[in-house]
Formats: sequence, structure tokens, C-alpha cells
Amino acid sequence: MRNGNLELWLHSKNRFLNLLQRLNIMIDVATALEYLHFYNAPPIVHCDLKPNNVLLDEDMVAHVADFGIAKLLGDGDSVTKTMTLGTIGYIAPEYGLEGIVSTRGDVYSDGLLLMGTFTRKRPTDNMFAREMSLKHWIEESFPVSVIEVSDVNLLRNESDCTAT
Repeated sequence: MRNGNLELWLHSKNRFLNLLQRLNIMIDVATALEYLHFYNAPPIVHCDLKPNNVLLDEDMVAHVADFGIAKLLGDGDSVTKTMTLGTIGYIAPEYGLEGIVSTRGDVYSDGLLLMGTFTRKRPTDNMFAREMSLKHWIEESFPVSVIEVSDVNLLRNESDCTAT
């Protein structure tokens, strides 16, 4: 896609996403998951939702990509079991530990994607080793230190930033 993927935009020094763009990207991803989980028969579980798998077109519309390890849930099934193949840091604990696949796992990954999109942190960043996680870091910081966890680019004047 013309604008690459979300990972490129979040972790590049010369690209910038404003608050509205980030919000719209996350709405696009949530809409895609809603379609996969509720308007598909049988439901499709992506199993590897992460910034690299969110492609951005010329209008910065997000498209969920890479269905290489996606799973179809059987009719009436809400979970299935399989070998774990997702990306460390973004997979739900029940999938990573036991190979249990469900739409809830995609929602878990989407939550991590959402947190990472607005903080510009990866769940695998060195600061989240040991007991601290991206989720706990945000929980401890809100509501007192919203500015501390937000991407500093969101606090700058947009005219100071140039997106390529």
C-alpha cells in the first residue's frame, strides 16, 4: 500500500500521525475485526494483529493484512485450539500459552495495538521487562500523568510536523 504500514508511521523519526489520523486508523481496524468476527460465516480470527499488519492506503485508510495464520471458527464454536504462531507481545495469553484461539484474542491484540498507537510504545520495549507491561504502565499513569504516556508528537503543534 502506498503509505506502508502502521509500524512504519509509529516508529519512524520522519513520519507523523496526528490524533485524528490515529483515531481513524483504530476505528478502521476495529471495523475490520467486527466484520471478521460477526459478519463472516464462519467467523475469522486474525491471530496476528500488530502494527506491521495494518496497511495504510493513499488516503491513510487502514486495512488489516496478512491472514497467513488466521483461523476459521467452526459453526457455533467460540474457540478452537491450534499451534501458537503469532507475534510475541501482541498475542493473548490463552493463545500464547495454550493455543486457544478466539475472537477475544483478536480483541486483546487490538487493545495492545490501540495502546501502542497512542503511546508510540511497543509491548516488547525494554522498559516493559519484568513486572511492568504496557497495560500496567498506562494504568499507573492515568489519569494523573496522561502527558507522560502520550506520544510527544501529539502534543506538538501540527505545523511543526511534516508527514511524508
